[in-house]
Amino acid sequence: MNADRTREMLRKVRQIEIRTNRFVTDSLVGHYHSVFKGRGMDFDEVREYEPGDDVRAIDWNVTARAGRPFIKKFVEERELTLLLLVDISASGQFGSVDQSKRELAAELASVLAFSALRNQDKVGLILFTDQIEQYVPPKKGRRHVLRVLREILYFTPTSRGTRLSTVLDFANDITRRRAVVFCISDFQFGDDSAQTQLEFRRALQRTHRRHDLVAVRIHDRHEAALPDVGLLAIEDAETGEILEIDTGKPKVREQFAHFARLQYDALRNAFYAEGIDHLNLSTADPYLAPLVQFFKSRERRRQ
Repeated sequence: MNADRTREMLRKVRQIEIRTNRFVTDSLVGHYHSVFKGRGMDFDEVREYEPGDDVRAIDWNVTARAGRPFIKKFVEERELTLLLLVDISASGQFGSVDQSKRELAAELASVLAFSALRNQDKVGLILFTDQIEQYVPPKKGRRHVLRVLREILYFTPTSRGTRLSTVLDFANDITRRRAVVFCISDFQFGDDSAQTQLEFRRALQRTHRRHDLVAVRIHDRHEAALPDVGLLAIEDAETGEILEIDTGKPKVREQFAHFARLQYDALRNAFYAEGIDHLNLSTADPYLAPLVQFFKSRERRRQ
């Protein structure tokens, strides 16, 4: 990497750090803490059963050996692991406004990572396409968070496609203890076959059972609404397929928008069916207010 590119990379990372640190206020950290802290419990010890104890906590093995009932005692986990799954497939380079989907993913990941840092939590990263591109094991510290941000922005993937089931299963394999898992993607499948969708749904189920899974969909407005610019050649960034369409025809624009709505509705219904919280963010709109509102809605549901 030449010196100019290194300076530009460091400048951009520093800009995002400054901007996101301004967003990571005490209020936002408080929301993060109240939403995610206390969701996991560590085994502490066993003690004799006392009237009023929850019978579901009885340790039947110890009870059988001792001849009298004992229960398991748990304490709140002292720290969490925040695991960021970030899609760096080719479609993430698209952006019709000031930033690409990948740049927005980096900013959002930065806000989450610095919130975790202030909360003394570990942060890990998995970059993925249709394969695992990079894994950064969970650690604490500012330098580690800055490395996570650099990887999201500048890592060069070897593949172009997307396969969500691969990264979800990998996250389950490497993280045995319960973690907070944010999957940040445009959720555009190069292969949209029934088999791929089934694998995706099953992977969602497995991950949601094991971890606190949150899905973040990042999209661009022109992926759902074509501008009226006449004949337009559209290339699928992940498959390389080129399609020529006449955007000057209202019916073409309506069909395009209708298909985009159907795709998002199917994705949203999959999240609802599996009980998975999801956040929908656009490259054209500020993301902080929706993020805070998302945290607040989760807080209300927990109370």
